[in-house]
Amino acid sequence: MKISSIRKLEKITNKIKKIISPGDSIFLYGEIGVGKTTFVRLLINSYEKENKIKKSEVLSPTFNIVFEYKIKKFKIHHFDLYRLKNFKDIKNIGLFENSENILTLIEWPELIKNKPINRIDLFFKYEKDYNERSVDIKLNGRLKLHEI
Repeated sequence: MKISSIRKLEKITNKIKKIISPGDSIFLYGEIGVGKTTFVRLLINSYEKENKIKKSEVLSPTFNIVFEYKIKKFKIHHFDLYRLKNFKDIKNIGLFENSENILTLIEWPELIKNKPINRIDLFFKYEKDYNERSVDIKLNGRLKLHEI
């Protein structure tokens, strides 16, 4: 899908929001600056608005590894694995522990070996001219029953 504007990405985000729930994961792939964190910001801010929670300034957790957002009855964990070097580093951060009440969003998930079944893979990429972007969406597990 082409992403020609923030508005278009917001529409995609809203479609994804309708089918995900706590316990699910979203893996975000793509180069630096291609729109992964923007997607995460749109998703988190949408949940905050819906639940009348003050809008967060959603930043990439590149140096912190993870940021947590409390959305009334569940949490969102936003991971950025860019700085991690190997699978052992991932095991030490407790990525999927007690995740049934957590929506897990992961930028740079390439090192993850055991991927959760119920997840959405988002593959962001620049188009040839670098002025436009696109995203390919792959639904896994029970999420395959839906369309985006």
